Amino acid sequence: MSDLKEQTFSANKIQFSTEIEIDTQPKRRVGILGGTFNPPHIGHLIIADQVCHQLGLEKIYFMPSANPPHQDEKRAIDAKHRLHMVELAIEDNTVFDVEKSEIDRGGKSYTYDTLVKLKEEHPDTEYYFIIGGDMVEYLPKWYKIEDLAQLVEFVGVNRPGYPFISPYSIIWVDVPSMDISSTSLRKNLKMNCPVNYLIPEKTLNYIRQEGLYQDGK
Repeated sequence: MSDLKEQTFSANKIQFSTEIEIDTQPKRRVGILGGTFNPPHIGHLIIADQVCHQLGLEKIYFMPSANPPHQDEKRAIDAKHRLHMVELAIEDNTVFDVEKSEIDRGGKSYTYDTLVKLKEEHPDTEYYFIIGGDMVEYLPKWYKIEDLAQLVEFVGVNRPGYPFISPYSIIWVDVPSMDISSTSLRKNLKMNCPVNYLIPEKTLNYIRQEGLYQDGK
C-alpha cells in the first residue's frame, strides 16, 4: 500500500511540474511605432532599428494611423498611400513589419482600443509602444491612459529640448539626433526640392510615380 501511494504521488508531481513549465513560457517582445507616416522617412527607420537592438526586441511593427486623436489636425494623404509607402520603406528589413489594425478599423485611432484588440489576439506578446520625446508630455491627455499603461511598456525616444520626466513608466532610448520631419519633407516635395536619402528610395519612387504631395494630392 505504501508503494502504491508513493507511485501515485510521483505521477501527480510530474503532471504538476509539466503544467508549470507550460505556463511560464517566455512571451514574445515586440515594438510598435505608430504615426501617420505622411511620408515615412529615414528618421522612422533609425528609431525603429535603435529601439529594436537596444531593447533586444523580436520585431518592430510600423502602425499607420487612420486619424490620430491626440495630435493637432493635419492633412494626411489617403491611408492606402501611406500604408504602401511604409511597406516599401521597410521591405528590405526582415525585423520590420506592418500592423494594419488602425487603418482597417478606420475613424479615430485610439491607442488603447488598438492595444486591447492586439492583446486579445496575441496574449503571448508583450508590446513596447514607441513614442518621441515630444509626445511624452502629452501622455496624460491620451484616451484611457491609466488603462493603456497597464497594457504596454512605453519607450521614449530622446528629443533635444524635451525633459525626461513623466508620471508614467518610460523606458528611454538614446538615438542619433536628426532634424528631419514629415512636415518639412512634404514642403520640399511640393516645391520639387531634393529629398534624396531622407526618404527611402523605393518610397520616394512611389511618391513621384503617384504624384503625391503635388497640387493638393
